[in-house]
Amino acid sequence: MRGVSDKNILDEFCIKFCDIVEKHCKYIVVSGFVAISSGRTRATEDIDMIIEKLPLERFKSLHSDLLKNGFACMQSDFADEVFSYLADKISVRYTLRDKPLPEMEVKFAKDALDDYQIKTRIKLPSTGLGIWFSSIDMNIAFKEEALKSDKDLKDAEHLRKVYAEMIDEQEISEIKKMIRGLR
Repeated sequence: MRGVSDKNILDEFCIKFCDIVEKHCKYIVVSGFVAISSGRTRATEDIDMIIEKLPLERFKSLHSDLLKNGFACMQSDFADEVFSYLADKISVRYTLRDKPLPEMEVKFAKDALDDYQIKTRIKLPSTGLGIWFSSIDMNIAFKEEALKSDKDLKDAEHLRKVYAEMIDEQEISEIKKMIRGLR
């Protein structure tokens, strides 16, 4: 298990961002950062996050809170404009003000698969981060079925090793069917 002193800049950025988001909505961190925070050594400059769909007024509150706490949205300072991107299924990126990296790429849940990811979210104590991730089964299924790059397949292999006792092959198979049907 990672300890407090083991946290790096990316971890601290993620924790700070997630702590703010959690006050406003449900979220999950997905993709490469799941493997990285679970001990895989590889570089990344961004973290991917899916948040539940929010009405404009709740999003304005979230966006305002992020700005107040030192974050900036690369697309716009104006919540209405940022919301329009998200509503059109376009991701937006937040950074710490005056620091181009790291980035948090945020998108609204776009379909039943994303809703299921949020519903089955988990915290992984071994990461030492205390944030919500999409399930290990979900991450493996996405990386093996949808993404399929060499980097993603190596991430999936790493997750299979680190979380062997948590993996449900039948669940992975069902998620892969959902991916084929919805994506």
